Amino acid sequence: MWEETAASGCAFGSLGVTAPDGTVLFVAEDIRTGGPDLPATLGMQRPRLQQILIAAVRASGARVRLGTTAESLDQDADGVSVRFSDGVESRYDLVIAADGLNSATSAAIGITAKPEPTGMAIWRIAAPRPHGVTRTDLAYGGPAYIAGYTPTSDNTIYAYVVEACRDRASIDPAAYADEMRRLARGYGGAWPEITEHITDPAKVNYTWFDHLLVEDSWHRGRVVLIGDAAHCCPPTLAQGAAMSLEDALVLAELLTSGRDWDDELLQAYYDRRVPRVRRVVEASVQIGQWQLDRVRDADVAGLVGSTLNALKERP
Repeated sequence: MWEETAASGCAFGSLGVTAPDGTVLFVAEDIRTGGPDLPATLGMQRPRLQQILIAAVRASGARVRLGTTAESLDQDADGVSVRFSDGVESRYDLVIAADGLNSATSAAIGITAKPEPTGMAIWRIAAPRPHGVTRTDLAYGGPAYIAGYTPTSDNTIYAYVVEACRDRASIDPAAYADEMRRLARGYGGAWPEITEHITDPAKVNYTWFDHLLVEDSWHRGRVVLIGDAAHCCPPTLAQGAAMSLEDALVLAELLTSGRDWDDELLQAYYDRRVPRVRRVVEASVQIGQWQLDRVRDADVAGLVGSTLNALKERP
């Protein structure tokens, strides 16, 4: 899917850090975690990526049913019987739960770990791409902790502002655009042009940063967790979705290795994944915590560099 994905996004290889007024403080070459033959970063709109992935899944011959949820899981040594919300009952050799943050499947199989807030929250929007924006730029300080943007195509960007958590119930969704625009007005450079397009509250997303790492194992019997159901982290390293994709790759490799689909295999999946995932989760949380604690001499660049360089190794 790489060629189609690359054609649908915006590839770049550097990261800029600016003052709140837009003054560029420095530009660093980004780390090519995927290897020298791939760009360091490819920004793209999530719906477009989803379209590409859905087409590939359907082309593989997989049967896809949307708009339904698993209501019950009844498993024995040989498989899992699942009853769905649309009344269908099916039997599976293995159930892979990729149902994200606050996974209902995780709770159903007795895993009690829950995501916890980090203390930060993010306002974000897709907007037209200002002239001259060719990479991610991050501004630290100002009215918020971070203000940043990433080009996602020839004519679009993803823009975001990170602040301390607020009580979500106290924010009227009809005021989302007003709130994000108020924070964004405190930044210069490309931000005045971006701010002009923060007008529709329905296009602004507000969410807290959470973190989670399920310990000991990511399976119970023949039900196994992948992705945010097993681990999540704030996007301070922008590696959360990458860890989820790696889960799928590693689990697929093990399931097609010829070994029995037993407890030993599923525990091997956890053992192979958890050191790498733990490193990303802990580093992502630490970067945010340094900002919350206003640690001015924190070695953010060093922690980012060591973590991303470690990710160059195959998962």
